[in-house]
Amino acid sequence: MTNISAQFPKLATEVRGSGPGIVLAHGGGGGIESNFGSLIPLLAKGHKVTASSYPADDTVLDLDSLADALVAEAASERFTVIGFSLGTAVAVRAAARHPERVQGLVLAAGIARADNRLRLALDLWRNLLAAGDRDSFARFVLTTAFSPGFVNSLSDEDLTAAVAQFAANIPGGTAAQAALIQEVDTTADLAGVAVPTLVVGASRDLLVDPANHRFLAERIPGAEYAEVAAGHVLMAEQADAWHGLVLDFLGRHGL
Repeated sequence: MTNISAQFPKLATEVRGSGPGIVLAHGGGGGIESNFGSLIPLLAKGHKVTASSYPADDTVLDLDSLADALVAEAASERFTVIGFSLGTAVAVRAAARHPERVQGLVLAAGIARADNRLRLALDLWRNLLAAGDRDSFARFVLTTAFSPGFVNSLSDEDLTAAVAQFAANIPGGTAAQAALIQEVDTTADLAGVAVPTLVVGASRDLLVDPANHRFLAERIPGAEYAEVAAGHVLMAEQADAWHGLVLDFLGRHGL
């Protein structure tokens, strides 16, 4: 594994499995387990999976150094990057800066550049976190990161428990990651992506408008597009569909 130089953010990394390389890039305010926990065992049956967590503190992040750090941590010389939300921008920038190493992309519920609605939502994230209002932060996340049908299907008891669980388990570094999402812009990178790419949209996403997902597919040459009927955290609502899309794509392209 490549050592990370001092200018890179420090990532916490685990490696599982053996075979063709996979690198995971998680979302802002998420994590490896919440974003990829159910997928990793399936991938690790035939791949070497590098799972790196972003800094769990208020380290100021920039996209280039985060992408470089993710590549430096990779346990394989060449690999496919599977990115979710913020992780899609990290994945695209990694492909742009390290084309000799990135051989495929899976981009789920992603963005090239935050639109006005997302920037406003992230302002609320940061304000609530700065105020220490974890309960309100949890309630806002539940109403935006999941589809209406998913949230409304919860019983009163489950809803109360979900709010409490989210409030108690806000990942460290969430504020810094929110600030990064507000600044990223990979628009100029998209036309230069020259590897097999799958873009997965979430048709009921209330946090990142699905038009942003489709924009990635439209601007990346030859990108495949698939859509699942889910909110932003699509792997929580439609795990089987998510798994099937990823594994099918990897298999068809020999990745």
